[in-house]
Amino acid sequence: MGEPDRIEPPDSVDPVSAEPVDLEEPRRYPSTLGGGFYLVVLGVVGFALVLVSLGEWRNGIRLFGGSLLLAAAVRLVLPTRNAGMLAVRHKVLDALILLALGGSLIFLAGSIPDQPGAF
Repeated sequence: MGEPDRIEPPDSVDPVSAEPVDLEEPRRYPSTLGGGFYLVVLGVVGFALVLVSLGEWRNGIRLFGGSLLLAAAVRLVLPTRNAGMLAVRHKVLDALILLALGGSLIFLAGSIPDQPGAF
């Protein structure tokens, strides 16, 4: 059996990007401000999980919830084009979900009573 023939793309077809192109506003690098905030939120969540694993679970969960509240505020302020990975659904729905999760974590961290005998 020989090597199959390779199909070459035609020269008459220009490559097309899947991203929308706005000729008046050139693409910026990094391409979104929201991507930077996403990395900040991700870093804070990672630090919060380290706190939880070290036994400071209340402070860790509060920090986790606070980072979600920050993400909600950033999602509301930034336009969708600049929201990066914070933009999943519609702006208001994203913010409401983040607010609900962050607020719930902070509330639960403060309302769970200390258990006798627990570290």
